[in-house]
Amino acid sequence: MIQRHVFGSVFSVESAIAGFVFLVVCALLGYALLRRRAGRQPTASQRPERPALEKFYVGVLAAFAVFLVAWTAWQNHREHRPPAAEPVRVDVTGFQWCWTFGYPESPAKRSVTGTCRGKDMPTLVVPTGRPVQLRLTSEDVIHSLWIPDLRYKMDTFPDHVNTFTLTLDHEGRWRGRCAEFCGERHYSMDFWVQAVSPQEYERFLHGQPVGTAAGAAA
Repeated sequence: MIQRHVFGSVFSVESAIAGFVFLVVCALLGYALLRRRAGRQPTASQRPERPALEKFYVGVLAAFAVFLVAWTAWQNHREHRPPAAEPVRVDVTGFQWCWTFGYPESPAKRSVTGTCRGKDMPTLVVPTGRPVQLRLTSEDVIHSLWIPDLRYKMDTFPDHVNTFTLTLDHEGRWRGRCAEFCGERHYSMDFWVQAVSPQEYERFLHGQPVGTAAGAAA
């Protein structure tokens, strides 16, 4: 789940920098207001320029910019390392208003779908410890596959395939949503992501139900 860790690291660092800059600006503003309220009569400076102060200001901004660009690029590299093994492939198709998950490597040609009404939510089943490549497309309009707890989100387009690769390191179940407004029942376009052991995943590919997702993934 390196995506979630990378997102958390980047968000924490950038939030800390933004908070520091905000506090500095507030401190300078407060100092200027208090100095003005003290009753002093400021006089205009006779110096047309302050090169030392301007260089310091530009230098600080440049240092922050270089750090943020380098830090973000490094984290992006961590997130998108080439998978160590051949990824498992899952075809994801969004439609108004639900999802279909196809498993082209399944001997049983497994496919999971639903209506996204009530409890009829499809489950995207993936193995733990193995890279999984999701190939996303749409039957009609633009949708967006979003797994909030895992920090994954990518749009799906008609007549186009987007891909991303994820690796889940432990078993569990997480709720996914559509993050792109796509019509009347966009709000109900939810699904489940369930990570299972490689052995259970193989049984699933051969047509057997999976744990608590048996009803949705059967």
